[in-house]
Amino acid sequence: MYELAILSDFAAAHNLRQYEGECENLHGHNWKVELTVVSKRLDKIGLAVDFKVLKRILEGILETMDHKYLNEIPPFDKENPSSENIARHIFKQYKKRIKVKGVKVARVMVWESENAAATYYE
Repeated sequence: MYELAILSDFAAAHNLRQYEGECENLHGHNWKVELTVVSKRLDKIGLAVDFKVLKRILEGILETMDHKYLNEIPPFDKENPSSENIARHIFKQYKKRIKVKGVKVARVMVWESENAAATYYE
């Protein structure tokens, strides 16, 4: 089994509804996103998938959130834009978009600061 990981980032504002603390107030983060895919096989030149393909898909997802107020965009207009929910959202969107045979998204880790991250996987 092969694992490939890419790292990207986006900046956005949010607030956590019903949090009862400072994070209930409007604030922002420079999130880092680590996405890992898995594959059992390599192609004829020894690649599971080109990193450019992986990055292009992730950038397409992150651009919908970059420099936005997350509470105003789906699905975060209905659910809290927590790091946990952001990681799940990115995972689900990536899973829909990856069309490379034998390559599956394994997990998404979202860092909201240098020392705090949430991971989603199925």
